[in-house]
Formats: sequence, structure tokens, C-alpha cells
Amino acid sequence: MAAETKPLRSDAARNRDKLLVAATQVLAERGLDAPLEHIARRAGVSIGTLYNHFPTREALLGAILPQRLAALNEITAAALADPDPWAGFTGFLEGLFTLQAEDHSLNDALAQSFSLTTDVSQACHRGFLDAERIIERAKAGGRLRPDFGPQDLVTLVWAMSQVIRESMETAPGTWRRHLSFCLDGLRAEAAHPLPEEPAR
Repeated sequence: MAAETKPLRSDAARNRDKLLVAATQVLAERGLDAPLEHIARRAGVSIGTLYNHFPTREALLGAILPQRLAALNEITAAALADPDPWAGFTGFLEGLFTLQAEDHSLNDALAQSFSLTTDVSQACHRGFLDAERIIERAKAGGRLRPDFGPQDLVTLVWAMSQVIRESMETAPGTWRRHLSFCLDGLRAEAAHPLPEEPAR
């Protein structure tokens, strides 16, 4: 039988809590590549204390990102509950990209920009499975072009993550303009046959 994990001493538990709060703040501001030293400084502890609790960056991300990704559940539920499938689809995208613009750690995680723990990767995967249902509803309702699929959503999320990351300092609302262009092209009435790939 595996030995039980000993509870942290009160001072160690306080330091861990401070590190989690600081990491959530710093990573939301700067993204998943933020220097760990900045997190330790924000928490008021040494870098050694940070490594005692989280030996790797992945361990730290695994402690905070699943809870942050849980915010997607509300957006997904609202989209699936919307009686208008197209409004549900557009609301999902707007909610998703708003989260990414407000929290750059989520932006990087959803763009799969970093090596993530299994729990975080699974949370991202579950979110995209739910998104497939939102896509299918919008297509069945006749408003979303029929050739748009889950992989196209992955590409759109990646592309928008780059817009958000590059414009976070100079023009943080730029993504909304780009999203409006994308949505115009995704309407069923705007659809036209895609060129066939040349035979190999």
C-alpha cells in the first residue's frame, strides 16, 4: 500500500496557496512562458520555495489550469441552451476568445503552445468535444456553412490566439474585428465550394 501523503505544515501550506494565487495572476497577465522568478517574487517567497512545491513548470500549470479551463463549461452550456443554434455558436466563440484575451495562460493552453500535463490536455480535449456539438447544431440549423468542422475550429482558435497574443499590449480588442470577418465567412449563405486539392 502506498504511503499516505503527509499534510503540509501550516507555513508550507500558506506558501503554496500564495504561489498558486501569484501564478494565476502572473500567467494570466504574461502567458505560460512568464518567468517563474516573477511568480515567486509576486508570492513573496524564494524561487527555491517555488521549486519545493512545484518541481517543474508543468507541475505548476497542472495545479492551476484545470480550474481556469472550467470556465469554458459555462460558455459551452449557454451555447447549447440557446434556442438559436447560430447565436449559440457565435456566443461560444465570443465567450471563448474573451476568456483567452482576459487570461493569457488560457490563450496559450488552448493554442497548445506549451507541453501540458495530462489533466490539462484532457480538459482541453473535453472542451473541443463539446464544441463539436455546438458546431453540429449550427450546421443543422442551416446557418453555419456545412464544410466547417472541428479541425477548422482548432485552426481558428490557434489563429485567434496569435492575434490576441501579438496585440495584447498595443490593441487588445483587435481580435473582435478579426472574429467579425471570420463569422461573415462562416455563414451558410456565404459558402462556396472549396477548391479541390490537386491529384498526387
